[in-house]
Amino acid sequence: MQIVNAKKLTSQYKKLLSYFIKTAIVVFAFWIIYNKLSDNENLSSFRSLLQQIPQSEIILVMTTVVVLMFLNWGLEALKWRRLISGIEKISVWRSIESVFCGLTWAVFTPNRIGEYGGRVFFLSPKRRIVGVVAMAVGNIGQMVLTNVFGAIALCLFIYKFVNIDYRLFYALVILSTMFCSFFIIFYFNIKWLNGILVSMRFTRKYKKFYSILARYQKKELLNILLFCLARYVVFSTQYFILFYWLIPELHYLDILMMVSILFFVQSTLPSLDLFDIGVRSVTASYFFSSITDQNVAVIACTASIWLINIIIPAILGTYFVFKLNFFGNIQRS
Repeated sequence: MQIVNAKKLTSQYKKLLSYFIKTAIVVFAFWIIYNKLSDNENLSSFRSLLQQIPQSEIILVMTTVVVLMFLNWGLEALKWRRLISGIEKISVWRSIESVFCGLTWAVFTPNRIGEYGGRVFFLSPKRRIVGVVAMAVGNIGQMVLTNVFGAIALCLFIYKFVNIDYRLFYALVILSTMFCSFFIIFYFNIKWLNGILVSMRFTRKYKKFYSILARYQKKELLNILLFCLARYVVFSTQYFILFYWLIPELHYLDILMMVSILFFVQSTLPSLDLFDIGVRSVTASYFFSSITDQNVAVIACTASIWLINIIIPAILGTYFVFKLNFFGNIQRS
């Protein structure tokens, strides 16, 4: 009888602790989001620009960008479901819940590290660490495209706007080609990483967690990379729509080049999602100054994308935080 009561007490304690953690996460997320939004000059600049544009046009454009945001994270949910299909079968809706929950965790953790925790807690406890490895594979795929397109765009930018010796430029192109080739070869041979980890004595005992790397064949990796490419096209389109809308004199190829550089630079800098707007604004302002003098519009576009793609999903994800169970299987719906 005492054992039963002790188990019941332990179960109640875990539920109480779990609820406290989830509440703390949500309250903290809302608090820092509120503080960041309540005094954001970039978003104020965006509102000022919109005052000069017909309301019907604003509604059409912003609705399109928001719809693309849902498409972007919907594609990420499908990619996540595909990545863990060999680990645990989950529904499309469960995958969507885990992605948005992860976005809530990501806003207040360095380099979006909390996104891993937000997602894998939707898996069974025994599969959560393996889920982290699977998610890393998807992130590597996204990083490959960001680096490849970014390196190409950077070479084009230097060719068009930077006056350097042609021999130095050719050397830069060769280095960029080697850089891109390395990432592509590494990604499609991700199982090499498994072999490297197995060869090291201090990591060998954890091979049951990362052995999933050896399961990803080239065909599967290509399918995952196609999801990454679709996402890249979607969020590039969001930027293109806003920049072309607010600065119509820009050439569309220049916009795409600058956006690719923006993604590339952002991916190389350590940052916090909530304060990433500063990094985005400075980067966009610097590179776009080569093709336009409308700095306010550039920063405003960047700030609005940050709000739509990062902050709004993080707010929506707070609802799914309460569906987690840190100490056992989640409740399936």
